[in-house]
Amino acid sequence: MVATQAPTEEHIWQLLEEVSDPEVPVLSILDLGIVRNVQVQGQAVTVTITPTYSGCPAMNTIATDIRLRLLAEGITHVTIHNQLSPAWTTDWMSQAGRDKLEAYGIAPPIDGTATGHLLNLFGEDTAVRCPLCKSEHTHLVSQFGSTACKAFYQCDDCHEPFDYFKCHS
Repeated sequence: MVATQAPTEEHIWQLLEEVSDPEVPVLSILDLGIVRNVQVQGQAVTVTITPTYSGCPAMNTIATDIRLRLLAEGITHVTIHNQLSPAWTTDWMSQAGRDKLEAYGIAPPIDGTATGHLLNLFGEDTAVRCPLCKSEHTHLVSQFGSTACKAFYQCDDCHEPFDYFKCHS
């Protein structure tokens, strides 16, 4: 497909909603909050993304997926810019993204200011709510879960293990 007219910024944002996070496919990259900016100049599109952490192995896959999604719309002049500062924070995740995480079985990051809990990068707070039974009687099993951005917890009530998406502030 060849783009017959210049893409709009609004259309690019709509297309980016369809690009999934490769590590948590239930989330779009917009849900995750890693898309910082979209610029359109004629037929050229620049998308600025910020990794969830500087060594995130998924960023190359995300950049490729963005290019492929835009190419499918006939947008061939695409630049992906990685912006490291300011550093990504879980505060940038959408509420819809947090809800999708929990429905998927991953405890979303907790906003420590809202709950009174102080959380750190390693998820050491034991008041993480189980995404399965909603109990707050849980305990940390490992500071590292299925990916580096998650910790591994177990529920003391339903006894099920689950990942917790670590809070990054």
